[in-house]
Amino acid sequence: MINGSVAGPRLQKLLKEFHNKRILVLGDLMLDQFVRGKVSRLSPEAPVPVVQVTSESQVPGGAGNVCSNLASLGASVSAASLVGNDEAGRLLLALLRNNGINTESVLLAPDRPTTQKCRIIADHQQVVRYDRETVGPTARKEQDALIKAIQAEIPRCQGVIISDYGKGVVTPPVLQAAIRSAKKAGVPVTVDPKIEHFRRYKGVDCITPNLHEAWTGMRLIAKPGQASVEELGRRILRALQPETVLITQGGEGMTLFENRSPVRSTHIAAQAREVYDVTGAGDTVISVFTLALAAGATYQEAAVIANRAAGIVVGKLGTATVSVQELGNGRR
Repeated sequence: MINGSVAGPRLQKLLKEFHNKRILVLGDLMLDQFVRGKVSRLSPEAPVPVVQVTSESQVPGGAGNVCSNLASLGASVSAASLVGNDEAGRLLLALLRNNGINTESVLLAPDRPTTQKCRIIADHQQVVRYDRETVGPTARKEQDALIKAIQAEIPRCQGVIISDYGKGVVTPPVLQAAIRSAKKAGVPVTVDPKIEHFRRYKGVDCITPNLHEAWTGMRLIAKPGQASVEELGRRILRALQPETVLITQGGEGMTLFENRSPVRSTHIAAQAREVYDVTGAGDTVISVFTLALAAGATYQEAAVIANRAAGIVVGKLGTATVSVQELGNGRR
């Protein structure tokens, strides 16, 4: 176990490099909508609460939240994805562009709606969520167009993040084309995995599952204890042959496995002082980890900085991001 620190001068040097790096985010873009209000009575029509709406907001979700995390750290961000040719898609693209995110590689699909997730929140409690989406692989012509776009974009980047939510953007042909292009360009590829697609990610530089995703993705029964996590990480290395595996463990921190002989594992203790909300913490981890690699960090340094970022972001309410300033001085 290590204490989760990188020497001050080294940390500042790496953080200074963040704003010079261009990262491509390939994955499922979503529009997250929040309808907030108060409840004072039940409906006379059915035993459900009547929510008196006080505010509504929309933010990029899914891979869009990864883009937002990177942008908040000063990176140059390009999104590669597909949205519907609808009002939600136009709003989502506008939100991304307002955050300085390049959307030239985001395609419009005439036959698929933009994925939307609307949460009704009453008195700080989520009452219900409703989704609008089509789940399934995109049409072949759209896959071909996306492959062409990412092949053109990757040589200009210093890192690629695959943010797979299983909505149909990250198909096997698209995934393999991205990995091949990145390998050819010498660009690291990291993956925030979808459990059902776990075995597809062979040959990436790093896969960053949480503990549940790691056990389930490997089709194993979860076992307690750090010794079990150590064995799990080694099994993932053997199965997928990535350069590294970073398993996030919530309040127990995270463990990095490096595919060398012998395998090196490093457990990093959690840094959060108070945990208010873990929403989006995985997006923060993969964003900071990848950006640190692009800035010249070792895998271990990148994991330590990502752990520091996770400790900051879970101390905030809602889907939050972290800034370079916070990473540099440790403010929460």
